[in-house]
Amino acid sequence: MPLPTVILPGYLESAIAYRQLEQSLLELGFPTVTVPLRRRDWIPTLGGRPVTPILQQLDLTVKQTLQEHNAAQINLIGHSAGGWISRIYMGEKPYFPSGNVQPPIWKAYPLVATLITLGTPHISQERWTRRNLDFVANNYPGAFYQNVRYVCVAGKTIFGARRRGSWLAYSSYQLTCGIGNTWGDGITPIAAAHLEGAENLIIEGVNHSPRSPGIWYGSPEPLKVWVQHLI
Repeated sequence: MPLPTVILPGYLESAIAYRQLEQSLLELGFPTVTVPLRRRDWIPTLGGRPVTPILQQLDLTVKQTLQEHNAAQINLIGHSAGGWISRIYMGEKPYFPSGNVQPPIWKAYPLVATLITLGTPHISQERWTRRNLDFVANNYPGAFYQNVRYVCVAGKTIFGARRRGSWLAYSSYQLTCGIGNTWGDGITPIAAAHLEGAENLIIEGVNHSPRSPGIWYGSPEPLKVWVQHLI
């Protein structure tokens, strides 16, 4: 029996955008649920503030899923920012405190069998996101927990360049890894989407977001490439 799977949406995204991916995984035999986020749930995290509200909803969803399926572990799929947020969730170091509240610790790595990140920027040069991403990189570098299988999926779709049609990609790549002239999924460059020690995959022709025109990581064909890594 496959392990239950939890999907954590990307930044400013809601659970609705992942319904097709959720359904595809269900049809393949993986009991799947998406963290029930709404776009407005991200508002408290804007400007590089702590993502604690998202982590709290992730934790609640994981605990409910484990109980519902009488399971000891889950597969965790993090799209975009959901990937590095998942790495904070697995960690055992105190996360940023909020006001006078003690910094929370989730220490969920024993609950995660496989972490799959889809188009996740694991590094950033952008000042609003660096605080969170530096916390992850400094405390949990690479495929940090040996008992967790890390699978990092990158897209090779758009080469960033200072010309029409490639300018957004160029700017996004440069903000993420410091280099604009490189390959990526239109938002996240390959160089930022992979982790040392992980099973690093590259899929050609996928766009970053489920709302992008064309195919994205969760579309039927790209899904075949990475779903085999689920347990």
